Amino acid sequence: MFNDIGPLELVTLIVLAVLIFGPEKLPKVIQDVTRTIRKIKDFSESAKQDIRQELGPEFKDFEFEDLNPKTFIRKQLDNDDLGLKEIRNGFDLKKEMAEVTDAVHGREADPSPSPAAPGGRVDMTKKPETPAADDRPPFDMDAT
Repeated sequence: MFNDIGPLELVTLIVLAVLIFGPEKLPKVIQDVTRTIRKIKDFSESAKQDIRQELGPEFKDFEFEDLNPKTFIRKQLDNDDLGLKEIRNGFDLKKEMAEVTDAVHGREADPSPSPAAPGGRVDMTKKPETPAADDRPPFDMDAT
């Protein structure tokens, strides 16, 4: 709930609480606030249980967190029925980047695996060759 409060903000809140309520009333105020938060949590849990009972057994796996759109989409994308994991695992980013780099530099794509890297992978840590002084990159008038 308070994940984004930094140490300086926390100290400021404590100093303000002591100034507003005073050191005598502060423990009582803290107890009242924690009791109220506990009651709100208990109320929300009982409401969730009532909703689950009313929905019936076909919604036994229903989670209220699924109502958040981000959670819903993430759960659907991780679903094995769609086959997205195979697509994600079959995509080789290094190979794709090497093909784009070759296309930009005007070189032909090498269908054979690179002898420098095992398994046909491109070594991204290797420094590129320095072009000759008379080699100029292609100039695209529309791109400038």
